Amino acid sequence: MTDFVAFVGAGPGDPDLLTLKAVDRLRRADVVLFDDLSAGPVLDHVRPGAAVIAVGKRAGRPSPSQREVSTLLVDHARTGARVVRLKAGDPGIFGRLEEEIAALRAAGIGFEIVPGISAGQAAVAAAGIPLTRRLAARRVQFVTGHDVTGTLPAERNMAALADPDAATIVFMPKRTFPALAADLIAHGLPGDTPALFAERVGHPDQRLTRTTIAALAATLAAGMSDATALVVYGPLLPDAA
Repeated sequence: MTDFVAFVGAGPGDPDLLTLKAVDRLRRADVVLFDDLSAGPVLDHVRPGAAVIAVGKRAGRPSPSQREVSTLLVDHARTGARVVRLKAGDPGIFGRLEEEIAALRAAGIGFEIVPGISAGQAAVAAAGIPLTRRLAARRVQFVTGHDVTGTLPAERNMAALADPDAATIVFMPKRTFPALAADLIAHGLPGDTPALFAERVGHPDQRLTRTTIAALAATLAAGMSDATALVVYGPLLPDAA
């Protein structure tokens, strides 16, 4: 059997949002290496007897290094096993996919990418919000709320981030959004710009809060839970309620 790895998008956590191709790869896998955020009922599609290995990284918790994860991928693929690398959301959106592809290429191992539904897409869908709106939200941008040090990225395109015609999805924003919001307002984006704060997207305890960038910044500055979250801001539809 040719050495091969399937990078599979697990979506935001709801197994109903898996693609048919993702389910097929999980059912045929001999080895599944999964992130913390791709665990839960999604793994119910893995066949009995397959090796299921947790390799997720969470802030402030012990976790394998990226080098260790890449080594595991290569080692398991070289046995001829059908290997799935299960990543939360879409593998290509802030999922360290590039490093793992580089390791496979260096080892001469083939791969495929099975896309998944991003948590950002799932959040706005659950809130009944279109990401694009004719004549209003002309552009969508996906950005990270922190760099490798856990702080707000030093190099930020504030003209793009403060674009009033763009819908912006900020991943991993909780610790840094108050500072980002201050920068946005300083660069001309109104403090009452609509925002959606989405926690535990795709899980039974999902929570969606309609607010503004200024109000959300104040809320997060006052304290936050450990729940995974993202922020969407821009020309969003007003709350139907």
